[in-house]
Amino acid sequence: MSLNVQIEPGWKDVLKEYFNKPEFEELTKFVKTEYLSKQVFPLPENIFKAFWNTPFSKVKVVILGQDPYHGQEQAHGLAFSVQDGVKVPPSLQNIYKEIEAEFGIKKDFTSGNLEGWTKQGVFLLNSVLTVVENTPASHQKKGWEGFTDYAIESLSKEKEGLVFMLWGNFAKSKASLIDENKHLILTAPHPSPFSAHTGFFGCNHFKLCNEYLVSKGEDEIAW
Repeated sequence: MSLNVQIEPGWKDVLKEYFNKPEFEELTKFVKTEYLSKQVFPLPENIFKAFWNTPFSKVKVVILGQDPYHGQEQAHGLAFSVQDGVKVPPSLQNIYKEIEAEFGIKKDFTSGNLEGWTKQGVFLLNSVLTVVENTPASHQKKGWEGFTDYAIESLSKEKEGLVFMLWGNFAKSKASLIDENKHLILTAPHPSPFSAHTGFFGCNHFKLCNEYLVSKGEDEIAW
């Protein structure tokens, strides 16, 4: 099992220095051992799906999650997204509700697969890319955060005019990695049922995002 497979060439070039760090070697050993001894999600070939679906040169929007869903057949390597045929999780239902309210449209609550967003330049990145079944946060502080922080910093340094959506305190803590003079940073409470009512609903992030992209000469995202 190789941990740097299925990464788009542009991303591979951006991340190549990190792949050679001792920290990544240690992370690779840890993750391989976990997959061999436990039920770990997502499937190995989907660990880096976000880095495959959205090429570095195409990234326009970054939505940051914490770690993958930990239930059977949910996670497939994209933050907040679930595989086809899986019930839409509560946080994603609330994201859909906010989109409906902002644009006056109807979302399909039977599908939580967000690959359509990734193809438009929405980078759905979890800070931690693997998790043990039914054990949330089980792979936190094992090395993933250094890797994904490096990816966020690389986007901030090498690109301009991106939109970063940071929901919840954990995501907000990543704002220090982003140059606010070059990018739009949108923050709100997490869309989980425990906090959505404290400011995620009504945040208007999806409209603000599209307005900013248009101001930069980019196409809107079809949310």
